[in-house]
Amino acid sequence: MHIFEITRDTPPRRIERADALPESGFLWLDFIRDEDPDWHETVTALTGTRIHERHILDSLNATHPSFYDGTAEYDELIFRSLAPETEEGQFATRPTAFFLLDRMLVTVRAPNSRSMSTVQQRLLDNTTRIPQRPADLMQVILNAMVDRFLAMREPLTDEMEAWSAALLDPHNPFDDWLALLGHRRQLRTLELLSEGQEDAVLAWRDSTRLDIDEPLMVRYNDLLEHIRRVTRFARIQQGEAESLVQLHFSAVSHRTNEIMRVLTVLSAIFLPLSFITGIFGMNFEYMPQLHAHLGYYFTLLGMGCGAVGLLVLFRLKKWI
Repeated sequence: MHIFEITRDTPPRRIERADALPESGFLWLDFIRDEDPDWHETVTALTGTRIHERHILDSLNATHPSFYDGTAEYDELIFRSLAPETEEGQFATRPTAFFLLDRMLVTVRAPNSRSMSTVQQRLLDNTTRIPQRPADLMQVILNAMVDRFLAMREPLTDEMEAWSAALLDPHNPFDDWLALLGHRRQLRTLELLSEGQEDAVLAWRDSTRLDIDEPLMVRYNDLLEHIRRVTRFARIQQGEAESLVQLHFSAVSHRTNEIMRVLTVLSAIFLPLSFITGIFGMNFEYMPQLHAHLGYYFTLLGMGCGAVGLLVLFRLKKWI
């Protein structure tokens, strides 16, 4: 558990334990899901507020989607963020539960959260805007989480360009379809995840019992716009992937048509030659010109002229 005391008169600081709420400002209690399963007892001891059992189970559920629910004493917001083991082109997510009380913000999360560590370090270094209330601090944390999704756009775009080069390479036929389908599935997951995040934040903003002034409303609207950017990016990338697949098959079909056209032209040129060869190859004893001294050469000349004539005709008609 990490406890931060954030007041108006002094810079934010981390404390070992809290016996009561500060006279001015608020507390941030940051719990690790697996290490602090009884976190709600600490909250009740400090504020007297009892956390609903269903909300406790939500906070301990590592597969919970983004979600909002509120009571008369506190708000619960669950927001899925990137896991630190995210690889290039692949990502995993896990939920963070936020509980907003009048003078306390409680977070229940998985260990090794990069977003949480970043926000905590900035608070301690006094390099960020000091939140004046729990909702302000939650916005700062959510914004740090969404920024990590925005940072994924560049590697995903680079990967899409790599797929484009592989799909349209005429010298190396593409056969890694499972990897491409996995990439599209990741983009679809990203879209659904962003939509869930947006729905949860919108539900909290529209239904919270807390007073949201205009500056805070602007910051949350900016947060929602960042989430929508991720959603739009995922949709655009899915459309590009589908267009690439269609373009790939169009290119394959075009190459096949070019090959078939060449083979057809060759067949049309050699068909009369085969016909002439077949005539002179018949086993009749009495055939005209069969014993002519120059018959062989005249036949070859006629066959060559016929082939060249057909080739010129196809050129004039722009069939080849």
